[in-house]
Formats: sequence, structure tokens, C-alpha cells
Amino acid sequence: MERVKRLIHTDYAYKMGLSGKNVTVAVMDTGVAPHPDLEGRILAFKDFFQKREGAYDDNGHGTHISGIIAGNGKMSEGGRYSGVAPRSNLVMLKVLDGGGNGNTEKMLQGIDWILKNRKAYHIRLLNISVGMLPSAGKREQQDLLAAVDELWNQGVMVVAAAGNNGPGEETVTIPGISRKVLTVGSSDDEETEKNRRTLLPGYSGRGPTRCCIIKPEILAPGTGIVSCSRDQKGYTIKSGTSMAAPVAVGALALAFERLPDFSPTEMKLRLYERAYPRGEQIGRKCWGMIHADHLVRI
Repeated sequence: MERVKRLIHTDYAYKMGLSGKNVTVAVMDTGVAPHPDLEGRILAFKDFFQKREGAYDDNGHGTHISGIIAGNGKMSEGGRYSGVAPRSNLVMLKVLDGGGNGNTEKMLQGIDWILKNRKAYHIRLLNISVGMLPSAGKREQQDLLAAVDELWNQGVMVVAAAGNNGPGEETVTIPGISRKVLTVGSSDDEETEKNRRTLLPGYSGRGPTRCCIIKPEILAPGTGIVSCSRDQKGYTIKSGTSMAAPVAVGALALAFERLPDFSPTEMKLRLYERAYPRGEQIGRKCWGMIHADHLVRI
């Protein structure tokens, strides 16, 4: 995570004392293990599969994402594996099973829960590191896109991973194709983990969408990210746009702590204006890299 923080320039934000305090992030994923790095900051857990009450993660994907956003690094030497916003709060919606699979119905249930409970938990951001290809059923696409757009309209900034189906055009997954949602790709997708064959170089989903919308708008590191493991004792490495999205969400949590009255649209415009380096400078069709220091400077 130290490499990640250098790449997205968090130094100034931390020197200002920003840490994501009092900013709540909802995550829709495989669940979250009660890892010591997240102790006391998992405000709510809702299981749409087994209806269990206590927080758990039978896959590990959701715990890894949660650590990228909000882990405080307690179990690592000198806090080296702390997340981007280490004092932010989490609300976890388990919409994926132990195999990392889900369906539109569970996603819609999760979004509806957030709509009903966003004020009670002061939810400002939603991380969605799961998606479906544009080849999915038209009705499913429309329902999911309408739901995330409504969440955005109600003041929750929705951040979605671009998917790992690149490098071809029109490979961004749904709901990342929404005009409103902020979609995040991997800036380092030409790199791959040693001995890992599941992600090919250039894996990050790319636009434009079929409606000619530039996607993803923003890039963040996503390859070889170290974060919390579900065994609650340590850390593990994962790669993909699933990891890039929570890096961006963590930076946005710092920005919302600094600018609490900003709407999702205002924050997205700020991202557009302050992304650096710009997409054309790094040879990518996007706004550019997320830059935390630029986001929080007034």
C-alpha cells in the first residue's frame, strides 16, 4: 500500500490530518471478515445470501477491498498495509456468494437497502467491484443502471470497477457504463503478478461505451495490491480493477472529509479538473490518474 499511496499522492492529505474520519463507505461484495485492521468501524453488515447476522466473508474479495479503503494497518509493521482512508467507516452488503458470484436481484436488494439506510449511517460512497458484461439481458442492465443512478441522485457517490476484460473497446462492465457513475480502471494493468495467469496484460476494461461515453474516467493502481485477508491474521495480494476502485474510493473519502458538503456530481467534476497525469499524457483514453493531493487542496 505504500507504493499505492505514493502513486496517488496522499502525502499532503495526511499532513493535513485527513484520514476519512466520519465518512462512511458502503461496499457491495462477498462480505467482510472481522479483521483487526477494521475493528470498531464496520457499522453494519447485511447478508443477502445466508441471512447471517455477524460479519463474515467466505471468499476474501470483500475483506481485501475493505482493507484497501479503510484498514488501519494494525497487524502490519509500522502500519505499512494501512488503507487509503484508515479512519473511514464501512457498511458491508454481502451480495456475492462464496464463489464470488451473484445476480442482479441481490445487487438491487443491496442498493435498495442503502437507499433506505443512507442517512442513518451517513453513507457518502458506494464501492462496486463487481459487474456484468454488456451482453447481459437488457432488462437486467436497465434495472441496475436505473438503481445506481437513483442512488447517485440521492447523494451517494457510486464508484464502479471497469472490469478485467480489456484491452479491447466497449469492455467496461455494468454498472460502470452509467453516465453518472464514476468508473475506475487500473493504471498498472500492463504489469502482472508473478505466476499469475488469470489476468493478461492490458486487462483493465476500456471504453468508450456503446453510447460513446468515455469510460473509465479515472485510473488507479490495481496490480499486486496488499490488503487484509479473510483469515483475520494478516494480508494477501490481489490484482484487478476490483482493487483499483477502492483505491479511488479511499482517496474520495479523504476528499469528502475535507469537503463534506460536496454532492457526487460536484466531486466528480473536481476529479475531472484535477486528475493528473492526464489521460493523453499516459496514452490512455480517460481523464487521468486520481490524485489525492489535488482533490483536497482548496
